[in-house]
Amino acid sequence: MSARYRLVLFILIVLSISLAFPLTLMGNPDDVTAVETELLKKASDNIEKFRKGDAVIVFRDKEGRPVQNLNVEITQETHDFMFGSMIFGLVNLWGGETRDAERYKQRFKELFNFAELPFYWRRYESTPGMTQWERLLPVINWCQENGITTKGHPLAWTNPSGVPDWIYDFPVPLAEELLKARIINVVKGFKGKVDEWDVVNEAIHTRTWNHRDVKFAIKEPIQDAADYCEKCFRWAYTANPEGRLILNEFQQIMSMTMRQRFYDLVKELKERGTPITGIGIQAHEPWDCWFPPKELWDTYDTYTEFGYPIHITEYMPQSSGKEITGGWRKGVWTEENQADFAEQFYRLSFGHPAIASICWMGLSDSRIYLPGGGVVDENYRPKPVFNRLKKLIHEEWKTILSTTTSNEGTITFRGFYGKHNIVITNNEGKIEKFEIHLRKNEENKWVFTVKE
Repeated sequence: MSARYRLVLFILIVLSISLAFPLTLMGNPDDVTAVETELLKKASDNIEKFRKGDAVIVFRDKEGRPVQNLNVEITQETHDFMFGSMIFGLVNLWGGETRDAERYKQRFKELFNFAELPFYWRRYESTPGMTQWERLLPVINWCQENGITTKGHPLAWTNPSGVPDWIYDFPVPLAEELLKARIINVVKGFKGKVDEWDVVNEAIHTRTWNHRDVKFAIKEPIQDAADYCEKCFRWAYTANPEGRLILNEFQQIMSMTMRQRFYDLVKELKERGTPITGIGIQAHEPWDCWFPPKELWDTYDTYTEFGYPIHITEYMPQSSGKEITGGWRKGVWTEENQADFAEQFYRLSFGHPAIASICWMGLSDSRIYLPGGGVVDENYRPKPVFNRLKKLIHEEWKTILSTTTSNEGTITFRGFYGKHNIVITNNEGKIEKFEIHLRKNEENKWVFTVKE
Protein backbone atom coordinates (compact mmCIF):
# COMPACT_ATOMS: atom_id res chain seq x y z
CA MET A 1 0.00 0.00 0.00
CA SER A 2 1.49 3.35 -1.07
CA ALA A 3 1.92 6.27 1.33
CA ARG A 4 -0.50 8.33 -0.76
CA TYR A 5 -3.15 5.60 -0.65
CA ARG A 6 -2.76 5.27 3.15
CA LEU A 7 -3.20 9.03 3.53
CA VAL A 8 -6.37 9.03 1.44
CA LEU A 9 -7.73 6.07 3.38
CA PHE A 10 -6.96 7.78 6.70
CA ILE A 11 -8.76 10.97 5.61
CA LEU A 12 -11.84 8.98 4.52
CA ILE A 13 -11.95 7.15 7.85
CA VAL A 14 -11.70 10.40 9.81
CA LEU A 15 -14.43 11.99 7.70
CA SER A 16 -16.75 9.02 8.18
CA ILE A 17 -16.26 9.07 11.94
CA SER A 18 -16.81 12.81 12.13
CA LEU A 19 -20.07 12.49 10.19
CA ALA A 20 -21.35 9.72 12.44
CA PHE A 21 -20.17 11.27 15.71
CA PRO A 22 -19.69 15.04 15.34
CA LEU A 23 -18.11 15.63 18.74
CA THR A 24 -17.84 19.19 19.98
CA LEU A 25 -14.15 19.43 20.76
CA MET A 26 -13.37 22.77 22.37
CA GLY A 27 -9.71 23.68 22.37
CA ASN A 28 -10.19 26.89 24.31
CA PRO A 29 -11.61 26.52 27.85
CA ASP A 30 -13.13 29.98 27.52
CA ASP A 31 -15.14 28.76 24.52
CA VAL A 32 -16.41 25.81 26.56
CA THR A 33 -17.51 28.10 29.37
CA ALA A 34 -19.15 30.58 27.00
CA VAL A 35 -21.26 27.98 25.17
CA GLU A 36 -22.30 26.26 28.37
CA THR A 37 -23.12 29.55 30.10
CA GLU A 38 -25.15 30.79 27.15
CA LEU A 39 -27.28 27.65 26.88
CA LEU A 40 -27.81 27.33 30.62
CA LYS A 41 -28.91 30.97 30.72
CA LYS A 42 -31.32 30.29 27.86
CA ALA A 43 -32.63 27.23 29.67
CA SER A 44 -33.13 29.22 32.88
CA ASP A 45 -35.07 31.91 31.03
CA ASN A 46 -37.18 29.23 29.35
CA ILE A 47 -37.99 27.58 32.66
CA GLU A 48 -39.44 30.84 33.90
CA LYS A 49 -41.30 31.36 30.62
CA PHE A 50 -42.56 27.90 29.74
CA ARG A 51 -42.65 25.86 32.98
CA LYS A 52 -44.55 28.43 35.03
CA GLY A 53 -47.82 30.30 34.69
CA ASP A 54 -49.58 33.29 36.22
CA ALA A 55 -52.22 32.56 38.84
CA VAL A 56 -54.88 34.66 40.54
CA ILE A 57 -56.77 33.64 43.68
CA VAL A 58 -59.60 35.72 45.11
CA PHE A 59 -60.89 35.23 48.66
CA ARG A 60 -64.38 36.43 49.57
CA ASP A 61 -66.59 36.10 52.61
CA LYS A 62 -70.11 34.63 52.61
CA GLU A 63 -71.54 37.98 51.51
CA GLY A 64 -69.16 38.17 48.56
CA ARG A 65 -66.95 40.88 50.03
CA PRO A 66 -63.17 40.69 49.58
CA VAL A 67 -61.24 39.33 52.55
CA GLN A 68 -58.22 41.51 53.21
CA ASN A 69 -54.93 40.81 54.98
CA LEU A 70 -55.25 37.03 54.97
CA ASN A 71 -51.95 35.24 55.42
CA VAL A 72 -51.61 32.82 52.52
CA GLU A 73 -49.12 29.91 52.30
CA ILE A 74 -48.73 28.25 48.89
CA THR A 75 -46.91 24.92 48.59
CA GLN A 76 -46.65 22.94 45.39
CA GLU A 77 -47.43 19.26 45.88
CA THR A 78 -47.04 17.76 42.39
CA HIS A 79 -45.34 18.52 39.09
CA ASP A 80 -47.10 18.26 35.74
CA PHE A 81 -43.67 17.65 34.20
CA MET A 82 -42.71 13.99 34.46
CA PHE A 83 -39.48 13.30 36.38
CA GLY A 84 -39.16 9.53 36.38
CA SER A 85 -37.20 6.33 36.37
CA MET A 86 -37.48 2.75 35.27
CA ILE A 87 -39.02 0.73 38.08
CA PHE A 88 -37.88 -2.65 36.80
CA GLY A 89 -36.32 -3.47 40.16
CA LEU A 90 -39.77 -3.82 41.73
CA VAL A 91 -41.35 -5.83 38.92
CA ASN A 92 -38.70 -8.57 38.67
CA LEU A 93 -39.74 -9.70 35.22
CA TRP A 94 -36.38 -11.46 35.05
CA GLY A 95 -37.07 -13.41 38.25
CA GLY A 96 -35.94 -13.09 41.85
CA GLU A 97 -37.24 -10.76 44.52
CA THR A 98 -36.52 -7.16 45.39
CA ARG A 99 -34.27 -6.75 48.40
CA ASP A 100 -35.87 -4.38 50.91
CA ALA A 101 -38.74 -3.45 48.60
CA GLU A 102 -40.21 -0.92 51.01
CA ARG A 103 -37.00 1.08 51.11
CA TYR A 104 -36.83 0.90 47.32
CA LYS A 105 -40.33 2.37 47.15
CA GLN A 106 -39.47 5.07 49.67
CA ARG A 107 -36.47 6.24 47.65
CA PHE A 108 -38.39 6.09 44.39
CA LYS A 109 -41.31 8.27 45.45
CA GLU A 110 -38.98 10.60 47.34
CA LEU A 111 -37.61 11.73 43.98
CA PHE A 112 -39.83 10.62 41.09
CA ASN A 113 -43.45 11.05 39.93
CA PHE A 114 -43.18 8.83 36.85
CA ALA A 115 -42.35 5.12 36.46
CA GLU A 116 -41.45 3.06 33.41
CA LEU A 117 -42.53 -0.60 33.49
CA PRO A 118 -40.99 -3.51 31.52
CA PHE A 119 -43.22 -5.02 28.85
CA TYR A 120 -40.52 -6.73 26.77
CA TRP A 121 -42.40 -9.37 24.83
CA ARG A 122 -39.55 -11.88 25.21
CA ARG A 123 -39.94 -11.75 29.00
CA TYR A 124 -43.58 -10.80 29.31
CA GLU A 125 -44.71 -13.84 27.31
CA SER A 126 -41.75 -16.20 27.08
CA THR A 127 -44.25 -19.06 26.75
CA PRO A 128 -47.25 -18.51 24.42
CA GLY A 129 -50.28 -17.35 26.39
CA MET A 130 -48.43 -17.36 29.71
CA THR A 131 -48.02 -13.64 30.33
CA GLN A 132 -46.45 -11.98 33.37
CA TRP A 133 -49.19 -9.49 34.20
CA GLU A 134 -49.32 -10.74 37.81
CA ARG A 135 -45.83 -9.33 38.44
CA LEU A 136 -46.73 -5.96 36.95
CA LEU A 137 -50.13 -5.29 38.48
CA PRO A 138 -49.09 -4.83 42.15
CA VAL A 139 -46.41 -2.32 41.12
CA ILE A 140 -48.86 -0.45 38.89
CA ASN A 141 -51.38 -0.30 41.75
CA TRP A 142 -48.70 1.02 44.12
CA CYS A 143 -47.79 3.71 41.59
CA GLN A 144 -51.42 4.80 41.26
CA GLU A 145 -51.87 4.90 45.04
CA ASN A 146 -48.85 7.20 45.30
CA GLY A 147 -49.64 9.54 42.41
CA ILE A 148 -46.95 8.12 40.15
CA THR A 149 -47.74 8.08 36.42
CA THR A 150 -46.84 4.85 34.59
CA LYS A 151 -45.51 4.04 31.13
CA GLY A 152 -45.01 0.68 29.39
CA HIS A 153 -41.82 -0.13 27.50
CA PRO A 154 -41.84 -1.40 24.76
CA LEU A 155 -44.71 -2.87 22.73
CA ALA A 156 -42.77 -3.70 19.57
CA TRP A 157 -39.01 -4.20 19.37
CA THR A 158 -37.54 -6.54 16.79
CA ASN A 159 -34.17 -6.79 18.48
CA PRO A 160 -33.69 -10.42 19.62
CA SER A 161 -34.06 -9.16 23.21
CA GLY A 162 -37.59 -8.04 22.35
CA VAL A 163 -38.93 -11.09 20.51
CA PRO A 164 -39.84 -14.41 22.16
CA ASP A 165 -38.15 -17.46 20.67
CA TRP A 166 -41.45 -19.19 19.96
CA ILE A 167 -42.48 -16.51 17.45
CA TYR A 168 -39.97 -17.92 14.96
CA ASP A 169 -42.06 -21.10 14.73
CA PHE A 170 -44.66 -19.19 12.71
CA PRO A 171 -44.55 -17.73 9.19
CA VAL A 172 -44.19 -13.95 8.99
CA PRO A 173 -47.87 -13.17 8.17
CA LEU A 174 -49.12 -15.18 11.16
CA ALA A 175 -46.38 -13.82 13.43
CA GLU A 176 -47.47 -10.31 12.50
CA GLU A 177 -51.03 -11.16 13.50
CA LEU A 178 -49.69 -12.33 16.84
CA LEU A 179 -47.83 -9.02 17.25
CA LYS A 180 -51.06 -7.17 16.47
CA ALA A 181 -52.92 -9.23 19.06
CA ARG A 182 -50.21 -8.59 21.65
CA ILE A 183 -50.30 -4.82 21.16
CA ILE A 184 -54.08 -4.59 21.25
CA ASN A 185 -54.44 -6.95 24.21
CA VAL A 186 -51.79 -5.24 26.34
CA VAL A 187 -52.83 -1.64 25.59
CA LYS A 188 -56.54 -2.38 25.99
CA GLY A 189 -56.03 -4.56 29.04
CA PHE A 190 -53.99 -1.96 30.95
CA LYS A 191 -56.03 1.05 29.83
CA GLY A 192 -56.60 3.37 32.78
CA LYS A 193 -53.60 1.90 34.58
CA VAL A 194 -50.96 2.38 31.90
CA ASP A 195 -51.87 4.95 29.26
CA GLU A 196 -48.42 5.86 27.95
CA TRP A 197 -46.39 3.49 25.78
CA ASP A 198 -43.15 3.26 23.87
CA VAL A 199 -44.97 1.70 20.94
CA VAL A 200 -42.01 0.97 18.66
CA ASN A 201 -38.48 0.81 19.97
CA GLU A 202 -35.35 1.53 17.91
CA ALA A 203 -36.97 1.23 14.49
CA ILE A 204 -34.06 2.75 12.55
CA HIS A 205 -31.55 0.36 14.09
CA THR A 206 -33.45 -2.92 13.84
CA ARG A 207 -35.21 -4.90 11.15
CA THR A 208 -38.86 -4.48 10.28
CA TRP A 209 -41.37 -7.13 11.22
CA ASN A 210 -41.23 -8.60 7.70
CA HIS A 211 -37.64 -9.56 8.46
CA ARG A 212 -38.18 -10.45 12.10
CA ASP A 213 -36.93 -13.97 11.37
CA VAL A 214 -33.46 -12.56 10.64
CA LYS A 215 -31.74 -12.76 13.99
CA PHE A 216 -29.50 -9.75 13.55
CA ALA A 217 -30.07 -6.04 13.09
CA ILE A 218 -30.37 -4.65 9.58
CA LYS A 219 -31.13 -1.07 8.65
CA GLU A 220 -34.25 -1.06 6.51
CA PRO A 221 -35.28 1.61 4.01
CA ILE A 222 -37.26 4.37 5.73
CA GLN A 223 -40.42 3.49 3.78
CA ASP A 224 -40.27 -0.10 5.05
CA ALA A 225 -39.58 1.03 8.60
CA ALA A 226 -42.54 3.42 8.35
CA ASP A 227 -44.85 0.63 7.14
CA TYR A 228 -43.96 -1.44 10.20
CA CYS A 229 -44.23 1.48 12.65
CA GLU A 230 -47.50 2.78 11.23
CA LYS A 231 -49.22 -0.57 11.75
CA CYS A 232 -48.07 -0.78 15.37
CA PHE A 233 -49.24 2.74 16.18
CA ARG A 234 -52.63 2.21 14.57
CA TRP A 235 -53.13 -1.01 16.53
CA ALA A 236 -52.20 0.75 19.79
CA TYR A 237 -54.48 3.68 18.94
CA THR A 238 -57.37 1.30 18.26
CA ALA A 239 -56.90 -0.17 21.73
CA ASN A 240 -56.67 3.22 23.48
CA PRO A 241 -57.42 6.34 21.40
CA GLU A 242 -56.64 8.55 24.41
CA GLY A 243 -53.28 6.92 25.00
CA ARG A 244 -49.91 8.66 24.75
CA LEU A 245 -48.05 6.77 22.03
CA ILE A 246 -44.29 7.30 21.64
CA LEU A 247 -41.77 6.40 18.94
CA ASN A 248 -38.50 5.68 20.74
CA GLU A 249 -34.94 5.80 19.36
CA PHE A 250 -31.28 6.03 20.41
CA GLN A 251 -28.00 7.46 19.10
CA GLN A 252 -29.62 10.83 18.39
CA ILE A 253 -27.42 13.27 20.25
CA MET A 254 -23.93 12.45 18.99
CA SER A 255 -24.61 11.04 15.52
CA MET A 256 -25.83 13.33 12.76
CA THR A 257 -26.30 10.30 10.51
CA MET A 258 -28.67 8.58 12.93
CA ARG A 259 -30.41 11.84 13.76
CA GLN A 260 -31.15 12.44 10.08
CA ARG A 261 -32.37 8.87 9.63
CA PHE A 262 -34.77 9.13 12.59
CA TYR A 263 -35.89 12.58 11.43
CA ASP A 264 -36.78 11.09 8.04
CA LEU A 265 -38.80 8.34 9.72
CA VAL A 266 -40.73 10.75 11.93
CA LYS A 267 -41.43 12.99 8.95
CA GLU A 268 -42.73 10.08 6.89
CA LEU A 269 -44.98 8.85 9.69
CA LYS A 270 -46.35 12.34 10.32
CA GLU A 271 -47.16 12.75 6.62
CA ARG A 272 -49.08 9.47 6.79
CA GLY A 273 -51.15 10.71 9.70
CA THR A 274 -49.79 8.03 12.02
CA PRO A 275 -51.26 8.50 15.54
CA ILE A 276 -47.94 9.31 17.22
CA THR A 277 -48.26 11.63 20.22
CA GLY A 278 -44.61 11.86 21.28
CA ILE A 279 -40.99 11.32 20.29
CA GLY A 280 -38.68 9.35 22.58
CA ILE A 281 -34.94 10.05 22.72
CA GLN A 282 -32.64 7.63 24.53
CA ALA A 283 -29.91 9.81 26.01
CA HIS A 284 -27.21 7.25 26.68
CA GLU A 285 -25.29 6.58 23.47
CA PRO A 286 -22.29 6.50 23.58
CA TRP A 287 -22.51 5.20 27.14
CA ASP A 288 -19.41 6.96 28.49
CA CYS A 289 -20.15 10.31 26.83
CA TRP A 290 -20.74 13.65 28.54
CA PHE A 291 -22.94 15.24 25.90
CA PRO A 292 -21.81 18.69 24.75
CA PRO A 293 -24.65 21.10 25.58
CA LYS A 294 -24.92 22.36 22.01
CA GLU A 295 -25.34 18.86 20.58
CA LEU A 296 -28.07 18.20 23.14
CA TRP A 297 -29.87 21.46 22.40
CA ASP A 298 -29.56 21.00 18.62
CA THR A 299 -31.11 17.55 18.91
CA TYR A 300 -34.11 18.94 20.75
CA ASP A 301 -34.47 21.75 18.21
CA THR A 302 -34.35 19.26 15.34
CA TYR A 303 -37.54 17.52 16.44
CA THR A 304 -39.40 20.58 17.68
CA GLU A 305 -40.70 21.31 14.18
CA PHE A 306 -42.97 18.25 14.28
CA GLY A 307 -44.94 19.63 17.21
CA TYR A 308 -44.71 16.43 19.26
CA PRO A 309 -43.66 16.46 22.92
CA ILE A 310 -40.15 15.04 23.30
CA HIS A 311 -39.54 12.43 26.01
CA ILE A 312 -36.09 11.60 27.35
CA THR A 313 -36.81 7.91 27.70
CA GLU A 314 -33.47 6.48 28.87
CA TYR A 315 -30.84 8.54 30.68
CA MET A 316 -28.14 7.03 32.89
CA PRO A 317 -24.80 8.74 33.51
CA GLN A 318 -22.52 6.58 35.60
CA SER A 319 -20.09 6.59 38.50
CA SER A 320 -18.07 3.61 37.30
CA GLY A 321 -14.58 5.11 37.22
CA LYS A 322 -14.44 4.83 33.41
CA GLU A 323 -13.01 7.60 31.28
CA ILE A 324 -15.38 10.39 30.24
CA THR A 325 -15.72 10.63 26.45
CA GLY A 326 -17.35 13.17 24.14
CA GLY A 327 -14.73 15.90 24.14
CA TRP A 328 -16.62 18.20 26.49
CA ARG A 329 -15.26 17.14 29.86
CA LYS A 330 -12.10 15.28 30.83
CA GLY A 331 -11.55 12.86 33.69
CA VAL A 332 -13.36 9.77 34.86
CA TRP A 333 -16.92 9.03 35.89
CA THR A 334 -16.94 9.64 39.64
CA GLU A 335 -20.07 10.14 41.74
CA GLU A 336 -19.47 13.90 41.67
CA ASN A 337 -19.06 13.97 37.89
CA GLN A 338 -22.22 11.89 37.56
CA ALA A 339 -24.05 14.49 39.64
CA ASP A 340 -22.54 17.42 37.71
CA PHE A 341 -23.54 15.99 34.35
CA ALA A 342 -27.02 15.09 35.55
CA GLU A 343 -27.61 18.60 36.89
CA GLN A 344 -26.46 20.16 33.62
CA PHE A 345 -28.56 17.71 31.60
CA TYR A 346 -31.71 18.27 33.67
CA ARG A 347 -31.35 22.04 33.57
CA LEU A 348 -30.97 22.03 29.79
CA SER A 349 -33.76 19.51 29.25
CA PHE A 350 -36.27 21.09 31.65
CA GLY A 351 -35.31 24.39 30.07
CA HIS A 352 -36.23 23.31 26.55
CA PRO A 353 -39.96 23.85 25.94
CA ALA A 354 -40.35 20.72 23.81
CA ILE A 355 -39.27 18.29 26.55
CA ALA A 356 -42.16 16.61 28.42
CA SER A 357 -40.40 14.01 30.59
CA ILE A 358 -37.03 12.65 31.71
CA CYS A 359 -36.68 9.00 32.65
CA TRP A 360 -33.61 7.65 34.47
CA MET A 361 -32.65 4.08 33.54
CA GLY A 362 -32.90 2.60 37.01
CA LEU A 363 -33.01 3.59 40.66
CA SER A 364 -30.23 1.62 42.32
CA ASP A 365 -26.68 0.52 41.53
CA SER A 366 -27.95 -2.93 42.44
CA ARG A 367 -29.14 -4.92 39.40
CA ILE A 368 -28.68 -2.11 36.88
CA TYR A 369 -27.64 -2.25 33.23
CA LEU A 370 -24.67 0.09 33.56
CA PRO A 371 -22.36 -0.23 36.60
CA GLY A 372 -22.68 2.83 38.80
CA GLY A 373 -25.70 4.06 36.86
CA GLY A 374 -28.15 4.41 39.74
CA VAL A 375 -29.12 7.47 41.74
CA VAL A 376 -28.76 5.44 44.95
CA ASP A 377 -26.16 2.80 45.78
CA GLU A 378 -26.67 -0.95 46.22
CA ASN A 379 -28.10 -0.36 49.71
CA TYR A 380 -30.42 2.46 48.53
CA ARG A 381 -28.28 5.14 50.13
CA PRO A 382 -28.53 8.43 48.19
CA LYS A 383 -25.59 9.23 45.94
CA PRO A 384 -24.65 12.85 45.24
CA VAL A 385 -26.77 12.76 42.09
CA PHE A 386 -29.87 11.83 44.11
CA ASN A 387 -29.41 14.82 46.40
CA ARG A 388 -28.64 17.14 43.49
CA LEU A 389 -31.78 16.13 41.58
CA LYS A 390 -33.90 16.28 44.73
CA LYS A 391 -32.79 19.85 45.31
CA LEU A 392 -33.62 20.80 41.73
CA ILE A 393 -36.98 19.04 41.43
CA HIS A 394 -38.34 19.50 44.94
CA GLU A 395 -36.82 22.83 45.95
CA GLU A 396 -35.65 25.03 43.09
CA TRP A 397 -38.41 23.96 40.69
CA LYS A 398 -41.32 24.00 43.12
CA THR A 399 -43.57 26.87 44.14
CA ILE A 400 -43.25 27.81 47.82
CA LEU A 401 -44.68 31.21 48.71
CA SER A 402 -45.93 33.25 51.65
CA THR A 403 -48.03 36.32 50.93
CA THR A 404 -51.02 38.41 52.07
CA THR A 405 -54.28 39.22 50.30
CA SER A 406 -54.72 42.72 48.90
CA ASN A 407 -57.56 45.17 49.58
CA GLU A 408 -59.48 43.31 46.87
CA GLY A 409 -58.93 39.99 48.66
CA THR A 410 -56.60 38.87 45.90
CA ILE A 411 -53.19 37.29 45.55
CA THR A 412 -51.28 36.90 42.30
CA PHE A 413 -48.23 34.76 41.75
CA ARG A 414 -46.30 32.88 39.09
CA GLY A 415 -45.87 29.19 39.84
CA PHE A 416 -44.73 25.92 38.32
CA TYR A 417 -47.43 23.84 36.65
CA GLY A 418 -48.89 21.26 39.01
CA LYS A 419 -51.10 20.87 42.08
CA HIS A 420 -50.69 23.36 44.94
CA ASN A 421 -51.96 23.43 48.50
CA ILE A 422 -53.28 26.78 49.72
CA VAL A 423 -53.42 27.45 53.46
CA ILE A 424 -54.96 30.68 54.76
CA THR A 425 -54.84 32.12 58.28
CA ASN A 426 -57.03 35.04 59.38
CA ASN A 427 -56.30 37.59 62.09
CA GLU A 428 -57.83 35.32 64.71
CA GLY A 429 -55.55 32.44 63.78
CA LYS A 430 -58.24 30.33 62.09
CA ILE A 431 -56.97 28.14 59.28
CA GLU A 432 -58.59 26.92 56.06
CA LYS A 433 -57.14 24.81 53.25
CA PHE A 434 -57.77 24.76 49.52
CA GLU A 435 -56.23 23.03 46.51
CA ILE A 436 -55.57 24.34 43.02
CA HIS A 437 -54.04 22.86 39.90
CA LEU A 438 -52.01 25.35 37.91
CA ARG A 439 -52.21 24.22 34.27
CA LYS A 440 -50.54 25.31 31.09
CA ASN A 441 -52.68 27.21 28.58
CA GLU A 442 -55.52 27.79 31.08
CA GLU A 443 -56.77 30.96 32.80
CA ASN A 444 -55.73 29.75 36.27
CA LYS A 445 -58.03 31.94 38.29
CA TRP A 446 -59.92 30.78 41.36
CA VAL A 447 -62.45 32.39 43.71
CA PHE A 448 -62.78 30.86 47.18
CA THR A 449 -65.32 31.62 49.89
CA VAL A 450 -63.82 31.90 53.36
CA LYS A 451 -65.99 30.36 56.07
CA GLU A 452 -65.13 32.66 58.94
